[in-house]
Amino acid sequence: MFKKILIANRGEIALRIVRAARELGLATVAVHSTADAEAPHVRFADESICIGPPAAADSYLNVPALMSAAEITGADAVHPGYGFLSENAEFAEVVSSCGLCWIGPPPEIIRLMGNKVRAREAMQAAGLPLLPGSGGPVHDIDEAVALAETLGGPLILKASAGGGGRGMKIVRELDQLPKLFATAAAEAQAAFGNGELYLERYLDGPRHIEFQVLGDSQGHLIHLGERECSVQRRHQKLVEEAPSPALSPALRAEMGERTVEALRSVGYSSVGTVEYLLDREGRYYFMETNTRIQVEHPVTEMITGIDLVREQIRLARGEALGRRQEDITFRGHAIEVRVNAESPRTWAPSPGVIRGYHPPGGFGVRVDAAIYEQYRVVPFYDSLLAKLVVYAESRPVALRRLERALNEFVIEGIETNLPFHQWLLEHPGFAEGRYDTGVVEEVLAPLTPSG
Repeated sequence: MFKKILIANRGEIALRIVRAARELGLATVAVHSTADAEAPHVRFADESICIGPPAAADSYLNVPALMSAAEITGADAVHPGYGFLSENAEFAEVVSSCGLCWIGPPPEIIRLMGNKVRAREAMQAAGLPLLPGSGGPVHDIDEAVALAETLGGPLILKASAGGGGRGMKIVRELDQLPKLFATAAAEAQAAFGNGELYLERYLDGPRHIEFQVLGDSQGHLIHLGERECSVQRRHQKLVEEAPSPALSPALRAEMGERTVEALRSVGYSSVGTVEYLLDREGRYYFMETNTRIQVEHPVTEMITGIDLVREQIRLARGEALGRRQEDITFRGHAIEVRVNAESPRTWAPSPGVIRGYHPPGGFGVRVDAAIYEQYRVVPFYDSLLAKLVVYAESRPVALRRLERALNEFVIEGIETNLPFHQWLLEHPGFAEGRYDTGVVEEVLAPLTPSG
């Protein structure tokens, strides 16, 4: 039973963990780089400690520095948040070997699901449908070309150890494959230290659906419904909503049940997310499993009334899940938009000082943020500033509430993508729930100068 959590992260998720821990009566330790010395998570944690210079490799990814911070402060648990080391099995093993509690799935599960080829094999064995593909790593370009000729196009190359769109290339013509294979392998090697790739059929115009799961160490596992994550640019999500407008009650029940059965077969515990692609005929295919809390977890919290970060911490303490699937009810509709420090048209990063800040409020509006007026947005990390979440009894009302909240949201001194979200609400397909992963390009097309 631990009493003090070291939060191996920064930004809004670090502050979110501080809040959940405090409600559970647990102390927190914030780590920070020199660039984040004035960040809100540093101010609100019970203790803070500097772990290095601005570069993430020298601070938030510096395992010896993180473990030294835990030893100095007497922390007896580590919460990795999302990103950085949250899905690093070696870090989880180091934490456990030092006698600290790892707040997440066991290292062997992280390692299994972190390797996309092994994860596909495990989930296929558990009965989840997969897109046609290599079934394992593709070792060289000759093997890739031979397989591509068999599968037909279009195809997509993916990094075996990857995620977030890195090391991922769409192959529409066979003669593109050699160049794209080399590029994807180089990207994967640089991003993950592993250049291994696999190949699978590419779906044009799919929807991206993910199911939230929650499980304890005693083998009890449930799902908390799905989230629609199809609004994305270069495989980076921008908007998420729950429930998905694309799923019928029958399909939701089927996917949820099969998701739980699949993760139970590998002994999964803690929070986790299973991601799928849904084609235009309503067929779904396993894509990957994320062994951490997701950026978009608030939309699930809003429609279920369950605090996922609190549950994640509680389950790491060895407590029982205490809920059955039939206890879970879904009410209303929630939408989350990610507010990033970037140009809404060019997507160029926009670091700098926030000269004016006014978050929206009112009934059914939630803002998870770690910024304030005069806060300096530094160029070293992810551009996420805040998550605006709205909740209402129905999707149409939620959309109107989101429009109102976006109009109230003020961030001055830097560029943000707030205008993009306003443009998105004007897109007929999004407004009617008829959209797919190509919607961002559709929204921006009329706004992009030709020639």
